[in-house]
Amino acid sequence: MEDVTTQQKKPRVLTLMGPTASGKTDLAIALTQHLNAEIISVDSALVYRGMDIGSAKPTADELAKAPHRLIDILDPSESYNAADFCKDAEWHIRDIIEKGKTPLLVGGTMLYFKALLEGLSDMPATDAAVRAEIEQLAAEHGWPYVHAVLAKSDPKTAQNIHPNHSQRISRALEVFRISGVPMSRWQKQAQLGLLDHFQWVQLAIAPKERSLLHERIARRFELMVKAGFLDEMRTLMARDDLSAETPAMRAVGYRQAWEYLDGHVDYDAFIEKGVAATRQLAKRQLTWLRGWQDLNWVYTQNASGELLPNHEIVTQALKVIESKAI
Repeated sequence: MEDVTTQQKKPRVLTLMGPTASGKTDLAIALTQHLNAEIISVDSALVYRGMDIGSAKPTADELAKAPHRLIDILDPSESYNAADFCKDAEWHIRDIIEKGKTPLLVGGTMLYFKALLEGLSDMPATDAAVRAEIEQLAAEHGWPYVHAVLAKSDPKTAQNIHPNHSQRISRALEVFRISGVPMSRWQKQAQLGLLDHFQWVQLAIAPKERSLLHERIARRFELMVKAGFLDEMRTLMARDDLSAETPAMRAVGYRQAWEYLDGHVDYDAFIEKGVAATRQLAKRQLTWLRGWQDLNWVYTQNASGELLPNHEIVTQALKVIESKAI
C-alpha cells in the first residue's frame, strides 16, 4: 500500500458521476468557479456534433462559463468507443495538469469511467461486415434471439447484458466472431488503467429518492421536445449516411424519436417510451455506482426529502473534495 508521501506526489484528478438528469452539469460548472479545474466530458453522446438537444448537451452560455473537452469532436456517422475515450481522456488529463489545473471528469457513461480507471483489453477493432451480419440477424429474429446466440459462445458476458441491449450484444458477439475468443476472456487480459497514476477524488450526485429523479427525467424530456428535439432529429434523419442502426442514433431518446418520425409509434407512445428508456438508463447507471469503490455521494435532498438549494449542494461537494486532500 502506498504511503502518504507517494500519494502527495501524484496529481489530483476529480470525477463527478451520477444518473442522467441528476444535476451533474450544474454542479460541475459551479465547481470550476471554486476550483482551478477544467471539465472533461465523459459521455458517449456528447462527442457528436449536431446531437445537442436530445443529449442534454451544455448550452452555449454554460460552455462559455466552463468549457468542456471531448464535446463535439465527431460527426454522428463516426464510431467512438471506450478505447477511443481512454486515449483521448488521458491526453486531456495530462494536458490540463501540465497547465497547472485540475482535471474534472464529468458524465454518466459508466463504462468509460471504468475503462479509464481499470483499463481495457486490446480487443479486435470493429468490423463493419461482421456487425452488418449481426444486425441482419437481429432484424430477422430480434435482439433476445441474438442474445441467446451470444450466450452459447460467451455465457459470462451474456449474463451481464440485458437481452434488449442491442449495442452491447452486438459488440460482444462481433468480438467473438472476429477473434474466436469470448469478450469475457479478453476483459480478463485488460491493460492497467490510470487508477494508480493519479490521486483520484470520486464524487457522485443524485437525489435520495428515486421518484424525484423520475420526475426530473420526465420534465427534462418534455422540455427537450419543446426546445426542438424533433426538428434536430429530422435534420439527422435527412442525411443519407445515418440510419436507425448507426451507433450514434441508438442513444437514448434518439432511438425513440427515430421510431416516432419513421411512423412506427404515435406521439404519446414516443413520449412514454422516451421517458421510460431514460429511466432505464438512470437505473443502469445507479446499479454501476452502487458497486463503485471509493465513491463519495453528494445528495440533492436533505434528510427530510426536501430539495437542497444549489449553493448547499456545491458546499457539500467542496467539503468532500477538501476532506480528501492529503
